[in-house]
Amino acid sequence: MFITLEGVDGAGKSSHLDWLEDWFKARGREVRMTREPGGTPIGEQLRELVLHQAMHPETEALIMFAARREHVEQVIRPALDAGAVVISDRFTDASFAYQCGGRGLPEARLAVLEAWVHADLQPDLTLLFDLPPEIAAQRLANARAPDRFEREQVDFHARVRAAYLRRATQFPRRIQVIDGSREIADVRRQLADILEQVA
Repeated sequence: MFITLEGVDGAGKSSHLDWLEDWFKARGREVRMTREPGGTPIGEQLRELVLHQAMHPETEALIMFAARREHVEQVIRPALDAGAVVISDRFTDASFAYQCGGRGLPEARLAVLEAWVHADLQPDLTLLFDLPPEIAAQRLANARAPDRFEREQVDFHARVRAAYLRRATQFPRRIQVIDGSREIADVRRQLADILEQVA
């Protein structure tokens, strides 16, 4: 099973990664945790570039998919073939949200890259943590030194959020929207209900 977590920066998805891993391990499943951009040695180097170096939006998208190609071939596909549950902090929905929604690139252009890089691989389940960007920004304030995306203005993050929610309407069976403004215990009860139906 391939599960991805998505959402604007500060929506709270990372707070649940360890919990998700423990949920599956408690049921005897092998779990591989990973992230994007990153997940491989090359991917981690590309992550540093894309998070901290100014670049053209198309360059940004190409780097994301270059890192994703390595990620799919070196990490995701081998783990799935071995029968593991793969949980990734972000995947291609993030590109459509950030590079299309946030940066304004045409979706058709990224669809070509998606078909090239992983035409036959899609997540079985995507957990989309939704939160108004104003609240997300408050959560991120003083949390750590912000990266290039986190430094963007609220209107950028509003476009990212809108793009995520459009994806959720396009793929309602795969993408489950989680209200990231609720208490952690409430969110985890919803997550458990979702996982019980698909695991």
